[in-house]
Amino acid sequence: MSIDHKKPPVIENPIVRMNESGTAETVRDNIAVEDPLEIRLGNDPFVVTMRTPGHDDELAAGFLFTEGIIQWRTDIKEISRCISSPTPENTIRIDFKSPSVRAGLKSNRLGAIAASCGVCGKTSIESVQGRFPPLENNSKIDRKLLMGLPGRLRESQSIFDKTGGLHSAGIFDLEGNLVVLREDVGRHNALDKVIGYALLNDLLPLDKHILVVSGRVAFEIMQKALAAQLSIVAAVSAPSSLAVSFALSSGQTLIGFLRRPNLNIYSHPQRIR
Repeated sequence: MSIDHKKPPVIENPIVRMNESGTAETVRDNIAVEDPLEIRLGNDPFVVTMRTPGHDDELAAGFLFTEGIIQWRTDIKEISRCISSPTPENTIRIDFKSPSVRAGLKSNRLGAIAASCGVCGKTSIESVQGRFPPLENNSKIDRKLLMGLPGRLRESQSIFDKTGGLHSAGIFDLEGNLVVLREDVGRHNALDKVIGYALLNDLLPLDKHILVVSGRVAFEIMQKALAAQLSIVAAVSAPSSLAVSFALSSGQTLIGFLRRPNLNIYSHPQRIR
């Protein structure tokens, strides 16, 4: 079900580099690519998101899963480039095995989703919260092991090393082993990619895993994590108030400012030992 990824995630651009003394030179700099990706359901346009090219099949599958449109890998018949599109490199086509998946389906988002938009276009937050039940699992992780995960995440950010301009999301098991990491200009795209990877490789649910993200945590990160049954979410930066209230009500452990020697636990601290 994998597809080719011909568009590079990084391009070189000439820039003028100037220091505080006024000295300037022309150099070449690596810049992270941001391009639209159109997701089509069969021949029908469904949604457009701004993303960094690469792992587009995972992004599309993860998006449909976290939106509650599909529930299983077996819902998908095929993921392919849409050859009828004028820009097939930026268009993914998903065909379902059963027409019942598409019955009455329409996008709850209007227009293009920007890479940083979060929950833009949703008709109501309540409709998102009501889609996935709260978690009650007893997964636990050692705090010392947890402290080391941001460093392991950073070590694997190859595109960030070149550009300094991407978010990352990583799935670790409870022993601290990295299962998958993806980078993207949009933090929620990076998460959709790792969840899409789990879906396409039959790893769901992720109830015995932990999500680590490189930036802040907003509501949609928690919602997508809940869809994959990730009960522990950790970030090197801050959560939003809505992310905290969602984590409390959904039974998720939310950790912020995960930076040695401290971490902040905003909800359900019993999972950290």
